Amino acid sequence: MGSVRKASAWLGLVEDNDDRYYDDEYTEEAAPSGEAWVTDPRVRVASEAAEEQGRRIATVTPDGFRDARGIGELFREGVPVIVNLTSMEPGDAKRVVDFAAGLTFGLRGSIERVATRVFLLTPADTEIVSGEAGRTAGGFFNQS
Repeated sequence: MGSVRKASAWLGLVEDNDDRYYDDEYTEEAAPSGEAWVTDPRVRVASEAAEEQGRRIATVTPDGFRDARGIGELFREGVPVIVNLTSMEPGDAKRVVDFAAGLTFGLRGSIERVATRVFLLTPADTEIVSGEAGRTAGGFFNQS
């Protein structure tokens, strides 16, 4: 398996057992003149009280690459963003992942795959706590 294929499988863009190879070239689709970027209204953010306390997490399910701007706007505000790419075409999903990777690199944040085609973007001042550190050998309800 090639390195590009492995990376695509790790990012959740292709299945590990899928024989197809995704090496789609980006096709730049120009927006019609005069059309401005609009923040996606499907972005769900917690209440204003949570915003004041800095305890917000946004969930975005983009339909296409044009929705990437909403992700960037939230991330620049310091909001962790969960990006669900399961409903996108593989080519557009790859573009959004590339955009998110550049965004997190540029703002010193991090990107982590949490499920197939679902990613968590966290700002630099956010700590990700793994749930695996607190597991016991026998499980939570071990009665031995």
